[in-house]
Amino acid sequence: MKKLILATLLMLAVFTTASAQLPKVVLKSIDGKTVSTDTLRNDGKPFIIDFFATWCKPCNRELTAISEVYEDWQKETGVKIIAVSIDQAQNINKVKPLVDNHGWQYEVLLDPNSDFKRALGIQTIPYVIVCDGEGNIVAKHNGYTEGAEEELIEKVRELVNK
Repeated sequence: MKKLILATLLMLAVFTTASAQLPKVVLKSIDGKTVSTDTLRNDGKPFIIDFFATWCKPCNRELTAISEVYEDWQKETGVKIIAVSIDQAQNINKVKPLVDNHGWQYEVLLDPNSDFKRALGIQTIPYVIVCDGEGNIVAKHNGYTEGAEEELIEKVRELVNK
């Protein structure tokens, strides 16, 4: 019984639920387009925002693990991943080569001053936000352990099957 309670508390601590709109911060996409974060959407389907940095090993493991199942997730749920790099300006030139090298098929945004990260109150990365089809934040996840991507797709499935 103690293990069950402990596991439940850990899940609550790791995968918290919230409901809020995305703040408005203007970022650039990896190909130079201007994007306002409060307009991020996925044609009425859920989307996931994943904060990472080129130097963050757990971030890269998480995005790689998701990449391996991303096509299946898209076919099943229509979910979209938006990866947000918090690399500072002097390292921003490392983002595209990393993304290309891993073959990540994500929309990639650049947050070199961590304005978007700060507006969301994020302290550490990797950090993942799950949004519903209207752009409301419905879940947050901090850190990465192998298999954590299954929690993300379960949350997306819940949203799709509502």
